Amino acid sequence: MKKIISLSLVLVLCVTSKKVTAAEDWGQNGHRSTAQIAQKYLSKKAIRRITKLLDGNSIAVASTYADEIKSDKAFSGYSKWHYVNIPSGKTYAEVEQELGENAVWGIEECIAKLESEDTERRDKQFYLKMLIHLVGDLHQPLHVGHAHDKGGNDIKVKWFGRDSNLHRVWDSNMINKYDMSFTELSVHAQKISKAEIKEIKKGNAETWALESQTIAEAIYQSVEENRNLGFRYMYDWFPQLKNQLQKGGIRLAKILNEIYG
Repeated sequence: MKKIISLSLVLVLCVTSKKVTAAEDWGQNGHRSTAQIAQKYLSKKAIRRITKLLDGNSIAVASTYADEIKSDKAFSGYSKWHYVNIPSGKTYAEVEQELGENAVWGIEECIAKLESEDTERRDKQFYLKMLIHLVGDLHQPLHVGHAHDKGGNDIKVKWFGRDSNLHRVWDSNMINKYDMSFTELSVHAQKISKAEIKEIKKGNAETWALESQTIAEAIYQSVEENRNLGFRYMYDWFPQLKNQLQKGGIRLAKILNEIYG
């Protein structure tokens, strides 16, 4: 009997542990949704070339690679590529030299490596996976948040009564609460016109970062530390989050079509 009880306790602890980990993971669904949306806007030629380079995997599968490698110290040098902290009132060009490597720099570096004939196939796989992820990160507004609070990570809030932080609310809490898979999120993206798509495609990583920064400033102003966020916050902000997923997907497709299309 003691053995049965002990085994049951181990199983319960394992299941509980998995649930906690999943809740903490544009978490995975955000990145996959952005990539799945991008897939709809890729040319047939681009899809063929990208699928071949990824050994048959989709860009949705590849989209989480840059987070998965964080557990390997060999890739620790790429951690700065996931965000960019542009001081309020400044343009990226004004502070570019001070920032060093960042999300905008990383996207430009990936594009350059993918366009170069000197880049080996294995390295092109790496930079493609990084590019897919970084474009997603750039459209999560708090990846372009303040440096002093680590993009909202240090702003403690409650999410439906449970401890969280502002960054996590945008990374995963709202998406998890909405309870749609990444394919459902992409299928149910807002219907937009060709003119709207053309407008979204304008610019580059630098201008898109400044757009995200503007949204981040509004997010900061909308919440106080230790506030309990819930249904009203979802109502006010989730449409903006879905809009960012869609913009990220359209812009990712634009970049990939320019490289592979």
